Amino acid sequence: MHPQIEQPQKYAASRRDFLRYSAATGAGYWVAGGIAAKASASPNEQLQIACFGVSGKGRSDVSNAARFGKIYGLCDVDRSFLDLSARQNKVADEHKFTDFRELFDKMGDQIDVAVVSTPDHTHAVILAKALRAKKHCYGQKPLTHSIFEAREIQNLAKAAGPGVVTQMGNQYAAYEPMRKAAYQIRDGQIGRVKEVHVWTNRPIWPQGEARGAEKPVPKELDWDSWIGPAPMRPYADGYHTFKWRGWWDFGTGALGDMACHTCNLPFMALNMRDPTAVAATTSGHDHDSYPAKSQIKFDFPAIGERPAFTFHWYDGSNRPAEDLYADFLTPDKDGKPTSLSTSGCLIVGDKCSMYAAGDYAEGGIRVNKGVELTEVDYPVPPGEPELGHVKEFYDAIADSKKKAVSNFIDYAGPLTETILLGNLAVWKEGPVKWDAKSLTPDDPSLMAIVKNEYREGYEL
Repeated sequence: MHPQIEQPQKYAASRRDFLRYSAATGAGYWVAGGIAAKASASPNEQLQIACFGVSGKGRSDVSNAARFGKIYGLCDVDRSFLDLSARQNKVADEHKFTDFRELFDKMGDQIDVAVVSTPDHTHAVILAKALRAKKHCYGQKPLTHSIFEAREIQNLAKAAGPGVVTQMGNQYAAYEPMRKAAYQIRDGQIGRVKEVHVWTNRPIWPQGEARGAEKPVPKELDWDSWIGPAPMRPYADGYHTFKWRGWWDFGTGALGDMACHTCNLPFMALNMRDPTAVAATTSGHDHDSYPAKSQIKFDFPAIGERPAFTFHWYDGSNRPAEDLYADFLTPDKDGKPTSLSTSGCLIVGDKCSMYAAGDYAEGGIRVNKGVELTEVDYPVPPGEPELGHVKEFYDAIADSKKKAVSNFIDYAGPLTETILLGNLAVWKEGPVKWDAKSLTPDDPSLMAIVKNEYREGYEL
């Protein structure tokens, strides 16, 4: 039996914990002019929150935000989702919009927080508008659709000043066992890391397919706003509501969807930023839809005392070589055989390897070679992953001495830059050398992927 850092936890009491917290701190959070923050006991001084994208993950993001303030404005390109969320959250008809620009134009001075849960290609244009208006920003992962956008959003967050709080919605960045394991690695407890391997069962949506036949736009859908900054194309099946992830113009593929989750552990542990080269092999694609599967290798240089290492990404049916994880497939306590988790992370050190099972390390974290990990100091999250992550954001709004771990400048922006670099190699289906400082690949044709064109009226 391998040493276990911590068994996955059950969080049935999370709602009760939240209510106890709310009772202790008052009715809500308040912010003056979107910048200076303090806790407030007056319901009339709650944060006023605008939510962009209210279905899918947006549904839970709206629900979570409502626990910490008043849902004051809503924006969604699908009027059926928009109307439902407005009824549930008692949002006035005049505060509903299908075009995010109209929301900012008509009521931007009335909101304190922007929560962005739209498809990837619209993240940056909405966040940029919010940051320029000095609104606190919670944006879903991946932070942006392109590497250039990730850098630009970091710059805008810096320009907005320290009073503007930011966070990317990668909830299990607040998973306590994962944070503890990351700091044990930072403490040198698995030795000098040589390799990182991360795999996923994504894509679970179509990729590598041709566009569908043109169809009439559904009456409830604002197609022009759905397209947003991307090149216009006819409406067809396969975009709205979920399958957009598989298209280069709208999503970031399996890598962009899941790596911001599954790479939390190595990124937090190893300062996994600014790779110098990346290479990919794929099942083939037409540069319109992402490939059905890919395998990507990133090269990271030494930083300070942290040695150089390689990071290997696997999606579709690709997996690491079995000899890397065979130690972790011993029979369980009942003598039953075990298999590699469908997604997970393996970090190879010169003392031992660490295996974190699941998309978020929620399937347990183990080490091999009989190594016993010891206690270490780490930033303890303020609750279970989903609400604890959100609470960390609103705590930072209420208390200027606090900072959300997954903020745009220190964490989310650099993580997104690193992750999305892999898609340059996927596009090329080969090796790419990279200058992270200037955001420049050795192949000039790839600059169109580093920084995409914007449709008129939606410029960043």
